[in-house]
Amino acid sequence: MNKFKLVVKKISPFVNKYKWSFFGAILFIISSAVFVAIAPRTEGLIITQLIKDVEDMVKGVTGASVNFNYIIKVLILLFLIYIGSAGSTFIASFLLTNAIQNTMRDIRNEVQRKISRLPIRYFDSHSYGDVLSRITNDVDTISNALQQSFIQVINAILSLSLALIMMYSINVKLAILATLIIPLSILITNIIVKKSQGLFNKQQAALGRLNGRVQEMYTGFNEIKLYGKEEDSLSDFIEANEELCAAGFKAQFISSIMSPLVSLVSYLGIAAIGVVGAITVISGGITVGNLQAFIRYIWQINQPLSQVTQLSSAIQSAVAAAHRVIEFLEEEEEVKVSNNTNKLENPKGNVSFENVKFGYNEDKILIEDLSAEIKSGQMVAIVGPTGAGKTTLINLLMRFYEIQSGSIKIDGVDIKDMKREDLRAMFGMVLQDTWLFNGSIYDNIEYGRFGASKEEIIEAAKIANVHHFIKTLPDGYNMILNEEASNISQGEKQLLTIARAILKDPAILILDEATSSVDTRLELLLQKAMRNIMKGRTSFVIAHRLSTIKSADLILVINNGNIIEQGTHEELIKQDGFYKDLYNSQFADKEDTNINLFTS
Repeated sequence: MNKFKLVVKKISPFVNKYKWSFFGAILFIISSAVFVAIAPRTEGLIITQLIKDVEDMVKGVTGASVNFNYIIKVLILLFLIYIGSAGSTFIASFLLTNAIQNTMRDIRNEVQRKISRLPIRYFDSHSYGDVLSRITNDVDTISNALQQSFIQVINAILSLSLALIMMYSINVKLAILATLIIPLSILITNIIVKKSQGLFNKQQAALGRLNGRVQEMYTGFNEIKLYGKEEDSLSDFIEANEELCAAGFKAQFISSIMSPLVSLVSYLGIAAIGVVGAITVISGGITVGNLQAFIRYIWQINQPLSQVTQLSSAIQSAVAAAHRVIEFLEEEEEVKVSNNTNKLENPKGNVSFENVKFGYNEDKILIEDLSAEIKSGQMVAIVGPTGAGKTTLINLLMRFYEIQSGSIKIDGVDIKDMKREDLRAMFGMVLQDTWLFNGSIYDNIEYGRFGASKEEIIEAAKIANVHHFIKTLPDGYNMILNEEASNISQGEKQLLTIARAILKDPAILILDEATSSVDTRLELLLQKAMRNIMKGRTSFVIAHRLSTIKSADLILVINNGNIIEQGTHEELIKQDGFYKDLYNSQFADKEDTNINLFTS
């Protein structure tokens, strides 16, 4: 119940935007319920009149006959009641559907906005499949449950209330007896919901894990086929599927026993009232028509109770799904910038690290007291063994993570005092792992700077030496890349990302072994392009092949998160320290045949 209250509280801001649609829907639901409540009493008038007319004819009362005029008038009234009920339900459904779908749209938009505000560490600790499940499956579960249950629940409450009012107006003693059905049904419902709600939470969590497994398998589908791990992948999927099946079975089964138990209570109540009512009719305490109407009202109590219990699994699934969505929306966001934000209009690219301290966890510090000074236009190579913290340094520079202490400044301005979008607009990146989206080659290059002219995009492609390749394709720049961009080679994808970076014309360039995915022929073509793109701007190169960074203006040697050496290639070799050992380890017992990409 506490979780349900929390869900209602957190979802209410989205609902308030369409409160008048919800309010209008409720009004028409009320009017429909009133029509439904009046109908049995109206039907009872017909039956009472028919019985009275038949009794008069049996007794031989002069002029006795069926009063068709009265019955026809009541039938017309009954027809109008049914038309009013159906019309009210139709309008309520229209208003409700409009309100619910708009609310779900706003929730999905808010989830998408939340994604852009979350720090990178959230996605490092959560599978993409689980995040995707919250955006799609969980929101759809909420939508479907609201669509199915909102009208029924409101109708149930109104039907119960109006049925009880009508029953008490017919016969108080019988109404008191019938009222006992409600608390017994509520008691059964509470007991079962307490047992099943936790299982529905497990069901939604298991669904998220299953989606995570599926997303992971299809992302690495080629590797799975290559290493012959189809059976292992299938086994992992079956395990996650079995977990979902077990959680779903327990939740659905326990929830499903609610409806027959509530119906049993209702049937016992109807049987008891049938006996007591017959005795009351014989004693003259109630007419047959009113007894018939009374029993109809009992069914009106049973029907909403049964509907609510049948919908309980959908409602509980929706509560569990809503809790997961709310949990996502309440995740800690990136630290906001100070009120006095600074924006560098013409950044030069001077970068300084001053006593930087950082750890992914407070109790596990990775970088301790790191300091370095990079001047505008310098090519800075970052080298070190795997896991030393090379990529971490770049992530800190772009504020993908927040440092614990110290400062990182660009042109003397602390990056904490900049808006993240302004900060990251100064950077261009060419990574070892390329990313292209499903769209045309033209659109993928334009991603570097939206609104660039066709001539600028073609010029960027020419500088990256990819223009000739594009022109050989059937549709040229209009060729559509598939979702994984697998319809072009890895090297060609890398060239396109370089063209994208060239188009952006950033003040600071980051290269993460950007040429490792291209062959020797393409690497030769890139030499001139890379020299051009790096000219006049600060460049950070995360190097794995040390032969490619001999001409760097500054080499930062990182180990265990700290800069242990820095200088030019010649200076570091002369120091006869860690860098020299690292350099020599790459070329021991073999001739250095690697291309120096950054020398002319």
